[in-house]
Amino acid sequence: MLLLVGLGNPGPKYEKNRHNLGFMAVDEIVRRHSFSPYRARFQSLVAEGSLGGEKVLAMKPTTFMNESGRAVGDAVRFFKLEPSDALVIHDELDLVAGKFRIKQGGGHAGHNGLRSVDAHIGKDYHRLRLGVGHPGDKNRVHGYVLSDFAKAEIPVFDKLIDAIAECAEKLGDKSFDAFMTNVSRILKPPRPKPGTPGAPKPGTVSES
Repeated sequence: MLLLVGLGNPGPKYEKNRHNLGFMAVDEIVRRHSFSPYRARFQSLVAEGSLGGEKVLAMKPTTFMNESGRAVGDAVRFFKLEPSDALVIHDELDLVAGKFRIKQGGGHAGHNGLRSVDAHIGKDYHRLRLGVGHPGDKNRVHGYVLSDFAKAEIPVFDKLIDAIAECAEKLGDKSFDAFMTNVSRILKPPRPKPGTPGAPKPGTVSES
C-alpha cells in the first residue's frame, strides 16, 4: 500500500498558493485515476484508489501545514505502515520553478510541513519535491510561498501537474526511477533523430 500525501493548507484562501502545490498534484492524481470521493479521516481529506495495481490512500491533511505530521502519523499507525510506504508531495524552494525530484530521507530545509512529518514518522519516507523557485531573500520566503502563482507561472505548473498525474501509475509499486523518466520525457521530449519525421534538416539551427 502507498500512502500518497499532498502538503498544503485547507480552505479557499490558500487554494492557489505555491505552498499548496502538493494538494494540487494529489487532486489531479485522484481525478485522473478515478479514486473514490474525498471523505474526512485521519485529520485529513482522504480518497482511496489504485495505481499500477497497488492500493493507494491519497490524503490532504486538514491540520494546516505546520501540523501535517499529526495526520500522516495517524494513517501510518492505523495501517501499520513503514515510513518508506509514504510518498509526500510538496513545494520546494531549492528547485527551479517547474523542476521536480524524488528522494528518500534527508533534511526538511526549513519546510514546516516536512519538519512536522519528520517529527511524527521519522525521515525515511519518500518525497516528491516540486520546485517553486526561491524569492532570493529568506525574509521574503513566508510571503512568497503563501502567495498565488504569478499568471506567467501557471502554464508551467499546469504542465508539471498534468505530467505527474499521467505517469502516476508508476508510483503505486514505487517504481520511482521509471516515474521520473516518464515525467521528464513529457516535460522535455527527446529531439527526433536526424532523418526521422519532425527532425530538423541538416544545416538548420533550432531555437531554444
